Amino acid sequence: MQQELLKKIERVLHERVRPTLGEHQGDIEVVDFEDGVLKVRFLGKCSNCPSASLTLESTVAEAVREEIPEVTDVVLVTGVSDETLDLARSILAQRRAQREKQ
Repeated sequence: MQQELLKKIERVLHERVRPTLGEHQGDIEVVDFEDGVLKVRFLGKCSNCPSASLTLESTVAEAVREEIPEVTDVVLVTGVSDETLDLARSILAQRRAQREKQ
């Protein structure tokens, strides 16, 4: 059931949310879904937008709740994504290796 709900959520995000965010060079990813609470993270230019909480409610939560009643709340996760952290770690490791060679 959980996988089915995640597929439905992704479909709604793909069809109704991503086109809107894409107009602003942004995107969205699902971080977690548990006990009716959908946690998402904005990506691209939407990740640091001052209107993120308004966009979350008026665009994301509205679309998802309208089509998937099992979603009772939508929460915006802020901070650095795992992908960004991995990239930073990789860059730092390369620099450390270069210094050690010198």
